[in-house]
Amino acid sequence: MRRIRRRTVLGWRWRRNPLRRRSDVAEGWVVLATWVTAAGVAVAVGAVGARAVDGALRQQRAEREPVSAVVVKATPHDARQGGTGFAYARTATVRWTDDGGTVRTGTTAVRTGTEEGTEVRAWTDGHGRLVPAPAGPARAALRITVSGAGAGAAGGLVILAGGCAVRLRIERRAVEQWGQEWEQVGPQWRRTTR
Repeated sequence: MRRIRRRTVLGWRWRRNPLRRRSDVAEGWVVLATWVTAAGVAVAVGAVGARAVDGALRQQRAEREPVSAVVVKATPHDARQGGTGFAYARTATVRWTDDGGTVRTGTTAVRTGTEEGTEVRAWTDGHGRLVPAPAGPARAALRITVSGAGAGAAGGLVILAGGCAVRLRIERRAVEQWGQEWEQVGPQWRRTTR
């Protein structure tokens, strides 16, 4: 049995052909416009998303300040949590003195193995509350990149979905037109037996 090879011809919707319909041309332009618009929107939305995350991380770094604290009570290490591989796997109650001279206590993450009485660096917000450490340069760059790429992909996918909906509508109209034309031509092709 002979295999038939299917060839894809680029731009076939725009080439002159007696079988080409207006819907084929419209569909071709919709596909082209959709892909170009999706690429542009993805880049723009990705850049805006990355800039927003970068601004939020810069503000976070500006608002948080390190303080020297002493571990008052360390949470015992749970053997079931062992092997997580994270440097900050324990919480501890720490005591520090704020800028106004007030002694405060709170709970923060510390390295595994930190004992009571050990001096650690904790981070506070503008109101003296303990907060997680701000993202370092590598982690910030990763967050910015991932956020920008995710926002760009989402924006591009929205445009592609809209283009797909328009394309499906064009195809439905073409099928409806075929049905109407077949109703006119079909009776001429029927054979009648006597």
